[in-house]
Amino acid sequence: MLANLIEFATAHYVLSGLFVTLLALLIFTEARKGGQSLSSRELTALVNSEQGMVLDIRGQKDFSAGHIVGALNIQNEKLVSRMAELEKHKAKTLIVVDAMGQHSGTVCRELKKAGFTAAKLSGGIASWRGDNLPLVK
Repeated sequence: MLANLIEFATAHYVLSGLFVTLLALLIFTEARKGGQSLSSRELTALVNSEQGMVLDIRGQKDFSAGHIVGALNIQNEKLVSRMAELEKHKAKTLIVVDAMGQHSGTVCRELKKAGFTAAKLSGGIASWRGDNLPLVK
């Protein structure tokens, strides 16, 4: 199988090069869409310096089971209708947190369209737990 792939790539180097280029561009574009990704350490530094506010977009049940201290919970589906609640935090960077970092990019885009400064926690609450950082209930 690998021999066939190598044979194809060498015989059709233009097609192979084009495929690799397009794949790299797709990855680059998708990575930039959601805005800046922050590590747990960067999130902590922003919040401690009072330059950031954590916005948890998970469901109420997950939020109640454990969330980052001081986080505001607005579910992903209700964000547009509750955007006015975030106006008082417009001077801060809103750090969007979800379960595993899958949906936070979309929310960051919406927040940026509305004029907010937004970033996302890379890996979501799963990476926060993986770093053995505290959650409150």
